[in-house]
Amino acid sequence: MEETLRILVVDDDEVDRMAVRRALAQAGVKMELSEAGNGHEALLALASITFDCVFLDYRLPDQDGLTLIHRVQASEIKVPLVVLTAQGDEQIAVELMKAGATDYLAKSRVSSETLAQILRNAMRVYRAEMQANLALQQLKESHEQLIRKNQELERQRQQIQLQNLKLIEASRLKTQFLATMSHELRTPMNAIIGFSQILLRPKFGQLSPQQTDMVERILNNGKHLLMLLNEVLDFSKLEAGRLELKAELFDLTTVINSTVKEMQSLAEAKKLALQVQIGLENPWVFNDSVRLRQILVNLLSNAIKFTETGSIWVEIQELPENRLAIAVRDTGIGIAPKDFQHIFEAFRQVDQSLTRKYPGTGLGLAIVDSLVRMMNGQILIESQLGVGSMFKVELPRQILAKDIAGKIPALNVDGEHIFFSAHNPHQSSPPSRRSSMRYPNLKL
Repeated sequence: MEETLRILVVDDDEVDRMAVRRALAQAGVKMELSEAGNGHEALLALASITFDCVFLDYRLPDQDGLTLIHRVQASEIKVPLVVLTAQGDEQIAVELMKAGATDYLAKSRVSSETLAQILRNAMRVYRAEMQANLALQQLKESHEQLIRKNQELERQRQQIQLQNLKLIEASRLKTQFLATMSHELRTPMNAIIGFSQILLRPKFGQLSPQQTDMVERILNNGKHLLMLLNEVLDFSKLEAGRLELKAELFDLTTVINSTVKEMQSLAEAKKLALQVQIGLENPWVFNDSVRLRQILVNLLSNAIKFTETGSIWVEIQELPENRLAIAVRDTGIGIAPKDFQHIFEAFRQVDQSLTRKYPGTGLGLAIVDSLVRMMNGQILIESQLGVGSMFKVELPRQILAKDIAGKIPALNVDGEHIFFSAHNPHQSSPPSRRSSMRYPNLKL
């Protein structure tokens, strides 16, 4: 052994202590040897010095080895103990091992070889036990930390659950408030619109040009406010899952043309060309014509709002698997790629400032997205800043009963059916009738 070991020999017999000392020296053990003649001296030595091994005589004048082992353990002194016994005390040695002794050796067998081997084995066993105890302590501490973390996670989970319940209740109250307020405001707004229309009729009296201008402004602003209120009411119904589709068989071409005709005046006011390309062999569809018209109105309103010059195209095309596509393209301001993920969020607008150039509630596209998903359809987008945008809605020609009855949580865009492309397909002139819906960069 190369290291210097501190060894304590506890024996009241000087001859026996000398025999141990001589055997260790002959074995070549580098050591600092200490001696004690009784148990009391041994405890004092162990309390003041850290030993690498203790050779302990079982029979001491003041106490036996078993009692001394118990006292060493009670003092939480960690040291390998080798008990030296007399011939025939093997049963006692077994009891000592059970009490905590590391090993035992009969005094009659003390020699340089046996003592050195016993010393090595005792220290190896002791160190293995210390490592095992350390690992066990670390495992215990890790287990306690895991328990504390689990308790903290459970506390956080309960807090999150409580917060979720509060948010659900707040959302319910908000939805209820929006529905109530929009419904209550629609009645006086309809009265304002109705009386304004009556005042503009010649049979109720001739108004001066200035009066006519003011009444027309009241009428136009009333219609605009009513449109916003309807959006809020639809939003509250969608969010609460109370909006249902009312499917019927109708001519899609008729709905498209009549809707575009209604929006024509808004486009003409900004000197925008509004064109329709219809490529349907079979115009009949089974869907909710009112909600389909609402989708087209919202898409056209956005296209007109965000387009200052150029053209707007409405293109209808048949798709495989009994589906059809409605696309609205414009030469407007376009959408930045970083805003693609937010344009379908409720109350979200690219410009959120109070001084924004383009007004609105920010519910139009959110409502479109929810209605399209209720119809088991999908929305595809292409846009480029400064060039224009294209919104393409793909729908089944016939919605099924499950689509009508399904209550889809509204206005939560999960992005699973929305695809984006930075390429802009628009040209300076409208494409031909048969190629109007072919966009090579769309991810279909």
